[in-house]
Amino acid sequence: MHRNASTRFAQNFQFAHGRFLRPAALALLCLLAISVSASQELRVAAAADLQFAMKDLAASYEAKTKQVVTIIYGSSGNFFTQIQNGAPFDLFFSADISYPQKLIDAGLAERPTLYSYAFGRLVLWAPPDSHLNLAVKGLSALLDPQITKIAIANPEHAPYGKAAVAALQKAGLYDQVKSKFVFGENISQTAQFVQSGSAQIGLIALSLAISPAMQNGERWLVPADLHPLLEQAVVLISASKNNAAAASFLDFVKSAESKTILAKYGFTTAQISAGETKP
Repeated sequence: MHRNASTRFAQNFQFAHGRFLRPAALALLCLLAISVSASQELRVAAAADLQFAMKDLAASYEAKTKQVVTIIYGSSGNFFTQIQNGAPFDLFFSADISYPQKLIDAGLAERPTLYSYAFGRLVLWAPPDSHLNLAVKGLSALLDPQITKIAIANPEHAPYGKAAVAALQKAGLYDQVKSKFVFGENISQTAQFVQSGSAQIGLIALSLAISPAMQNGERWLVPADLHPLLEQAVVLISASKNNAAAASFLDFVKSAESKTILAKYGFTTAQISAGETKP
C-alpha cells in the first residue's frame, strides 16, 4: 500500500513539473513519500487472541477515518520485551493488564491512557470428530488415553498459557498431564496446533474457538474461578510519533460499536463473577 502510494506521489510530482526526473531523484522522492506515509501509519501491537476482533475493529475505524491501522499479533509478554527494547508501536493491546502497567511504571507508556477493554475467556477445545464429550467431562477429558498431546500457550510470556497452568493446578490435574504439553508461541499458534492435529486437544482463547474455522469443534468454557481473570488492557506508548491518531483509535475502542464487536468474539466488558461459566 505504501509503496504504491509513494510511486503515485513521485509520478504526480513529475507531471506537475512537466518533465521526468532522473532515476536518483525519483528514488529520493519515493523514499520521502514512504517516510511520510509511514509516519501517518498507526502501528498496533495486539495480543493474539484479538486476531479476529481487532481485524473488525480496524476495518470499521479505517472506514470512518481513512486512517491506516497496521496490526501485529503476538504474545503479550513478547511485545512487552520488544517495547522495552524500543519497538516502534503506537498502541499496545495486551491480554494481561500487568504488562501495560509495567510499561507505565518504567516510563514507557502513558498512565492516563490505560484502559481495560475486555476480559478474555479460556476454553478447552477439540476437533469435531474427537468425540471426547467435553460438555460432560470438562478438564478430566485430558486424562483420556487417546490424548497424547495437549496444546497450551507458553506460560512464560503468554497470559492464556499462565491461565491454563493455573486452571490445571487448581483442578488437581497439572502433574498428570504436564508431560503431554505442546507449547505455542502465542495463543493463535496454540489454536493452530490443535486445529491442524499437531495436538488432540488444547486450552485456547474463546475468541479463537468461536471463529469460523473452529466454531464446529467441541469446546468447554473453563470456569472463571479456576484461574486469574484475563483482564485485557491497552495503553499508548510514550515513544509514539502518532499520538493524535493513537488517541483517536483508543477513543473508538471505548465506543459502543467496539464493545459490540468485542462481544461478538466472546469478550466480556464487565468483570466475571467467581464460578461464572457463560461469556
